[in-house]
Amino acid sequence: MITRRELTLGLFGAAAIGGLFLAERLRPLRRQSRPVVPRMARNVALGALCQAMIAAYETPLTDAVAERNRKRSRGIEGVIPGPAGRLAGFLAMDYGFYLWHVATHKLPFLWRFHRVHHVDADMDMSTAVRFHFIDMLVSLPWRLVQVRVSGVGPQGLGIWRAFFFGSILFHHSNLRLPKGWDRRFAAILTTPRMHGIHHSQRRREMNSNWSSGIALWDHLHGTFRDSPPRSAITIGVDDAAAQRDIALGAALEAPFRAQPARQSGGAFHSHQ
Repeated sequence: MITRRELTLGLFGAAAIGGLFLAERLRPLRRQSRPVVPRMARNVALGALCQAMIAAYETPLTDAVAERNRKRSRGIEGVIPGPAGRLAGFLAMDYGFYLWHVATHKLPFLWRFHRVHHVDADMDMSTAVRFHFIDMLVSLPWRLVQVRVSGVGPQGLGIWRAFFFGSILFHHSNLRLPKGWDRRFAAILTTPRMHGIHHSQRRREMNSNWSSGIALWDHLHGTFRDSPPRSAITIGVDDAAAQRDIALGAALEAPFRAQPARQSGGAFHSHQ
């Protein structure tokens, strides 16, 4: 039975998603080149497959690790007492995702699956859920490591999940923030303009702005990029199969084909 708290949180989340959907259409950051409804339908279908995989495997396994963290007071959060430990555990989870994101671009096997996300030639909040469902299985061992090392308990893991989901919807959105706000927020959080640079076809731009929540990691590692202007960015992947692999069926098959050579859009040129 759904509790009143769960219902309230669900309604708040739905309202926030609806508000972001409306806002990115009233204040677009980039001009969209393709029909919105077919794009969103494909992306949401891919997202639904991912969510099924997450519900079946990731959620129960990470919940079990988080519960053992709570009982045994282990990991970073277990070592550091009080609110400081909870904050440290949260930051460790977020930093772990930064490292994983870098790996998905640097390692050819991981890029096969992550490319499905980047091949979207128009970027909006639906791009946030456009991943290959096998990607959820491939990333699961690392996610278990994140939870174990961070030491987060069930409550901390729930907070991080909510923050992470909200963050990816926000920074993948096509929302143009008021003048100066995006730059100010990018000192702390991943923003739409910041992440749009990461989705550029150009290699030097794609290989930057890997943070998916807290922007601190890009600033610390020197991977933060604040240029070029949005008008100079071409979203997507620059390879011969990119157009084909936008479609739902082709996207699901893409990781299992020989990978096309990339011209300017990646960390490496080709991998078979």
